[in-house]
Amino acid sequence: MFYDTASNAHGLPHDPFKAIIAPRPIGWISSMDKNGAVNLAPYSFFNAFSSRPPIVGFASEGRKDSVAFIEETREFVCNLVTYDLRDAMNATSAPLPRGSSEFIHAGLEEAPSRMVKAPRVKASPVALECKLVQIIELSDSDGQPVNSFLVLGHVVGVHIDEAFIRDGRFDLVAAGTIARCGYSDYTKADDLFSISRPKGGG
Repeated sequence: MFYDTASNAHGLPHDPFKAIIAPRPIGWISSMDKNGAVNLAPYSFFNAFSSRPPIVGFASEGRKDSVAFIEETREFVCNLVTYDLRDAMNATSAPLPRGSSEFIHAGLEEAPSRMVKAPRVKASPVALECKLVQIIELSDSDGQPVNSFLVLGHVVGVHIDEAFIRDGRFDLVAAGTIARCGYSDYTKADDLFSISRPKGGG
């Protein structure tokens, strides 16, 4: 089959795009506004874009509280979502009024960060403390805004639960890392294989 995305005439009951670009890491973003209100929300349009320095980014479809809060304070935390935290993560996607705490709504405990003011999820085995690099309003190929915002952050501090460091490596299988697969589907990292890159490869 083929369909053009302008008309989105794929004839399927659900848009296949998000299921094709999968699995996708989940950025569980905690942020704080200038008045101290805290927000926590999951974003599956998330990834790493640089290692030196480490830069991560997430995209928000619509100018949601995460984007507004980060724009005000220029800081955020990305918390790792694991299988044990799947229900709490899902609960934080609820559209609560601005100023209402997703931490409280999902029964999660906050933990203080060291280099940013926004709290992290205490139960998460990994948290990336980030300083804002830039917020980019995305546009289509004709230059028209699409009401999506790409938020890029410089990772300035990393928290790792040492229980998941094995032989000098972070063990994402032991941690139970999950990823989004489109629709209502997720996957858990539990079947890894290794490939050695050619000599001199990146």
